[in-house]
Amino acid sequence: MVDNINVYRINAGSCNGCDVELLASILVPKFGFDTLHCTYTNNPEEANIVIVTGSITTRSKPFLEATLKRLPDEKVVVAMGICPITGGVFRDSYSIEGPLDRFVNVDVNIAGCPPSPQSIVDGLIQACALWKEKVNA
Repeated sequence: MVDNINVYRINAGSCNGCDVELLASILVPKFGFDTLHCTYTNNPEEANIVIVTGSITTRSKPFLEATLKRLPDEKVVVAMGICPITGGVFRDSYSIEGPLDRFVNVDVNIAGCPPSPQSIVDGLIQACALWKEKVNA
C-alpha cells in the first residue's frame, strides 16, 4: 500500500492560466487536494503523476522530452488544459509541436481554458486511481 503520491508539473509553453488554477486547487483546502494524499515534488524521478500544461512549443519540446525520460516507468500522465490536449488556439502556429499525445501516452485529460479547480481535483482523483491500479497490477 502506498501512503503518498508525488505530483510533478511541467509547463511546456502555457499562458500560466492552468498553472494558477492548479496552484489554487492545491492550496485552497475546500477543493480537497490534501485528502488525496498527494505531495507536490520538484524532482521528476520521484513523480508518480506528471501534469503537463501548455501547447508544447518548439522551444519547450526538448526539455519536455528529457524530463519525461527521467520519470519512473510506472507513472500517470495528465494533460491539463486544452493546450496540451489539442494545441489550443495556438495549434496552427509554426512554433507549436503539440498536442502532448504525440510524445507520450496521456492517461488523463483535464479540459478547460483554464480548467476549474474542481475539474482539476476530479482529474487528479482519476489519476491517483489509475496510478494505484498500475502499482497494484
